[in-house]
Amino acid sequence: MILCEEEIDISFLEKIASKISNADVELVFVDKITMHKINLKQRGIDKSTDVLSFPLEPNFNNLLGSIVINLDEVKTKALEFNHTQDEEIALLFIHAMLHLLGYDHEVDQGQMREKEKELIGFFKLPPSLIIRTQKGE
Repeated sequence: MILCEEEIDISFLEKIASKISNADVELVFVDKITMHKINLKQRGIDKSTDVLSFPLEPNFNNLLGSIVINLDEVKTKALEFNHTQDEEIALLFIHAMLHLLGYDHEVDQGQMREKEKELIGFFKLPPSLIIRTQKGE
């Protein structure tokens, strides 16, 4: 389900997904109002966010989980960090894919950051979400 009016080429995201996992992923694009509602309902957090991931139990018809990306936040961050919206979507997608695989930067000893850094380098993308967050973004 894509909840936006613009066309988004997801072929690059498919390459990223296949590099990370052979499982399928549901990808949903939403606006900031919809993301706020999802974040409140699913996590009890009363604000919008850039990306959410919802993992499924292993072996659930080869579906790893769902990724929800806030396109309003994509536009804002792409302008702020001077890169393309496609690059911002790819960064958020990598971050969410790693969460779906069980990585958690809030409790690990840097494993998610290292894996994210490796993937970002491989795909020649700008600085990662974790690095920006650590800088106070």
